[in-house]
Amino acid sequence: METHWIVEARDVHKVYNTGKVKVHALRGVNLSIKEGEMVAVMGPSGCGKTTLLNCLSGLDSIDSGEIVVKGQLIPRLSDKERTRFRAEQMGFVFQSFNLLPVLSVVENVELPLLVAGVSQSRARKQAEEVLEWVGLGEQRAKRPAELSGGQQQRVAVARALVNNPAIVWGDEPTGNLDSETAMEIMDVLRRLNKEKGQTFVLVTHSAEVGALTDRIIRMRDGVIACDSENGGSKDRCLAPDRS
Repeated sequence: METHWIVEARDVHKVYNTGKVKVHALRGVNLSIKEGEMVAVMGPSGCGKTTLLNCLSGLDSIDSGEIVVKGQLIPRLSDKERTRFRAEQMGFVFQSFNLLPVLSVVENVELPLLVAGVSQSRARKQAEEVLEWVGLGEQRAKRPAELSGGQQQRVAVARALVNNPAIVWGDEPTGNLDSETAMEIMDVLRRLNKEKGQTFVLVTHSAEVGALTDRIIRMRDGVIACDSENGGSKDRCLAPDRS
């Protein structure tokens, strides 16, 4: 059976130049992610996890290499084209919920659709449907401050999913939550992944979160040090760098 890759990175390099020092954040990363896969990217602070996510999603530029997401060569798109591609094909969930306090739950969720030019009636219908999916249908009229942290992150998940994206990127999506609530959020993401077939790429420090994904990519010093499938026999790890 032919494998459908939704994300491919080929020899990707990223250097941050502060003026005094150059930081090699990514050092020739090669990576392929299957459509419908849930992947955790793990590793110590400063290893390049978030940089990798930002580069794969087009939030940040690269210095060399190729990144292909759903057939699109991301580095070759203009800023306007990348913005539109993200709006149409991607969703984002971050550690901070980034909800607008003056808007209701449903207004926060429908906002990306309204910005994209979707009609008010259609945006409201889609927002209400996805809130039902994450178990917050009855909370749609409340303000974020009236919700618990876990509920606020569910709203953030709903907002990320309202445009029915092909791929969802998460940067420490459970980082601000206690362990029990974090597992509840992961249950929601796992269910959406299985039932809707969406691809999830999650940067996380949590071994518990990583254990709930299909595959764990471990980074070290800007490279992929280990790539293993949960519950499988495939485990591709680099020998330690002794230079």
